[in-house]
Amino acid sequence: MVELHLHCPQHEVETISDALMALDALSVSVQDADAHTDQEQALFGEPGMPPPAAGWARSQVVALFADEPAAADAGKLLVLQPFFKEAELLGIQPLEAQDWVRLTQSQFEPVPITDTFWVVPSWHEPPAQAQWVLRLDPGLAFGTGTHPTTRMCLRWIATHPPQGQRVLDYGCGSGILAIGAAMLGAAEVHAVDIDPDALVATEANARDNQVEIQTGSSALASGTYPLVVANILAAPLKVLAPLLCAHVASGGHLLLAGILKRQTEEIQSAYQPFLALQVADEQDGWVLMHAVRV
Repeated sequence: MVELHLHCPQHEVETISDALMALDALSVSVQDADAHTDQEQALFGEPGMPPPAAGWARSQVVALFADEPAAADAGKLLVLQPFFKEAELLGIQPLEAQDWVRLTQSQFEPVPITDTFWVVPSWHEPPAQAQWVLRLDPGLAFGTGTHPTTRMCLRWIATHPPQGQRVLDYGCGSGILAIGAAMLGAAEVHAVDIDPDALVATEANARDNQVEIQTGSSALASGTYPLVVANILAAPLKVLAPLLCAHVASGGHLLLAGILKRQTEEIQSAYQPFLALQVADEQDGWVLMHAVRV
């Protein structure tokens, strides 16, 4: 395989990327052409802050092709196009052969949730101190244990085991929170999501961890639960406030994540008619919010 490299202004990135895909590129990636120089332009600041621009002033576009003739033909066709007049073709570079499976796996290490509860990819041995091991590999659905929101939710569940309780995981993604609850003694776990791939992933991950979880659409959620957890994003959490709160049993707990620190007050306001939310944990600009139905 080879890579075709070019520079282009931000306003032509999408057009050129689409053209490259139409010319049989296997993939197209974009990065700051001025990265690691005095002209480097940061697009993302602190968590929750909007990017200052839609893209970099100068972008480096890299297209992957099966072989050099295919890349060369694509380059020749691109330079003839009117939209390419402000762009620059840099050349073709061979892509060094790599063990992509091993490279991908090397990016995912065991994740400590507590001293004794760990999320461990299948290709790693669990740490010696791990008493609880949740096996999970990266997949199509969100939730590998590496994101602060997932870790905070799992840490709360691990320190408040739902022994013998019904648990609702609303927006289950990979099923990691539902599986964690089942491993820690939940009697019944309902995992719901609008994404069919998430439900497939949850079922597969539950089998791998030898726990029983019921999966389905929101219609699966029925009655009240001593623990309701939703790790989604602030906007859908606000819309779902009446529904999620209605599923919390008397004396039960509501756990919400996917919330940036700056969004704390707006989430509290959305839930105030139903439950009094408080920040239970904070990590890397994200917060975990918790309420109890008294």
